Amino acid sequence: MKGLLYYSQADAIKNKLFIEDLQKEAAKIDIDLQLVINDKLPAGKIDFILYRGRDFTRIEQFENNGIPVMNRSHVSRIANHKLRTFELSLLLGVPTVPTKKFKSVKDIDKYPAIVKTVDGHGGNEVFLVHNKEKAQNIQVNYQARELIVQPYIEAGAKDVRVFMLGNEIIGAVKRSGNNSFKSNFTLGGTIEKYILSPTQKQDALTIAKAIKSDYIGIDFLLLTDGQWLLNEIEDPVGARSLYLTHDFSVAEKIMHYIKKKLST
Repeated sequence: MKGLLYYSQADAIKNKLFIEDLQKEAAKIDIDLQLVINDKLPAGKIDFILYRGRDFTRIEQFENNGIPVMNRSHVSRIANHKLRTFELSLLLGVPTVPTKKFKSVKDIDKYPAIVKTVDGHGGNEVFLVHNKEKAQNIQVNYQARELIVQPYIEAGAKDVRVFMLGNEIIGAVKRSGNNSFKSNFTLGGTIEKYILSPTQKQDALTIAKAIKSDYIGIDFLLLTDGQWLLNEIEDPVGARSLYLTHDFSVAEKIMHYIKKKLST
């Protein structure tokens, strides 16, 4: 079985160890997993692509050529667009952070508020605004981008990322911010293993089943009263926090999942 592991140049450098782990685990189960940077696809038969980018139109091109892609274009289209993620949660009845388009300061009902680009990731392009002037500045600076606005919800800079592999929850991590309203581990936050309640498990499973995802992260704000709200879906989701808090190889699980999926 031959597969391609698709990364951009910059992301391939940042994820060198994970790439090596994926290729090592693939080789153990007779999968030739070749790293592909950007659009330089090799000739010959390809059984699947493990796509670690965010361009759903590129995934559609692969799919139109009959190549199975993980995650598929529908997942990428929703997960990498925060407004679509919000609309999905409403349809599914999963509790979520209220979200709407941000076109002018009139769209902000109360300060402070959170303004985001719809396609930012990793905690970037997320802004806490305390007044009209700050909101207007963001609008000017990102006038070529689609923006959303959300109410600022006091969560103590804590959230939970649930890692899904197909319809299986393989782990959950609680992330806490460090002198920031953002909880992202890559931005200096701290992490710990998190045990999900039955209701929380059901929320995550509902989302994964609805979009038929392969490997994603689902981020929920953890509120001070113990409730949670869907914030974002992460595709492609990283694995650093999962490796640091759990005692299994994420790469091994992913490669076994792929082989089983393509063999049935």
